[in-house]
Amino acid sequence: MCAVYSVSEKLLARPITEADTDMVVMWRNNPRVVNNFLHREKVTREDHLNWLRTRVEPGIVDQLVVYEAGSGETDAERLESGRPIGCVYLRDIDHDAGNCEYGVFIGEDDCTGHGYGNEIASWAVGYARDHLHLTKMILRVLEGNESAYRSYLRAGFVPVEKIPDYIDGRDLIMMEREL
Repeated sequence: MCAVYSVSEKLLARPITEADTDMVVMWRNNPRVVNNFLHREKVTREDHLNWLRTRVEPGIVDQLVVYEAGSGETDAERLESGRPIGCVYLRDIDHDAGNCEYGVFIGEDDCTGHGYGNEIASWAVGYARDHLHLTKMILRVLEGNESAYRSYLRAGFVPVEKIPDYIDGRDLIMMEREL
């Protein structure tokens, strides 16, 4: 059995596997998700498998699948009976510098607006600090993605730079958080 992490009372996470490929590709190509991602091209199965081989497996990215918890007495049972809803990832992990970039997406449309992004962002801060032993997280968010921006502020990230007209006339906001 793989590691299971308790994100919150309602959410669990586990490391991504190759078996998640079709689901993750579907989520990443969801127009709602694409609209708020910096990488706008359609993601193929081959793209995702390459990402796993060249980024996740070598430890440059730590990516987890997030689940709505089901029923059961243990986290493993709650994960098994739950439903996968999205991904959280820490990318460009640099243990020497002690930092990484944070990202998250909720792939299931009916799971937005429930505060899951807030719960995941708060959990990811502790995960990066306690599990990966990092000291700083950065992130990039496109202007207009207000729910994500508010979520990041609640998790303690602060805006540090704005890059005008980054994609489709939208500014890019750089944020960071000391751990």
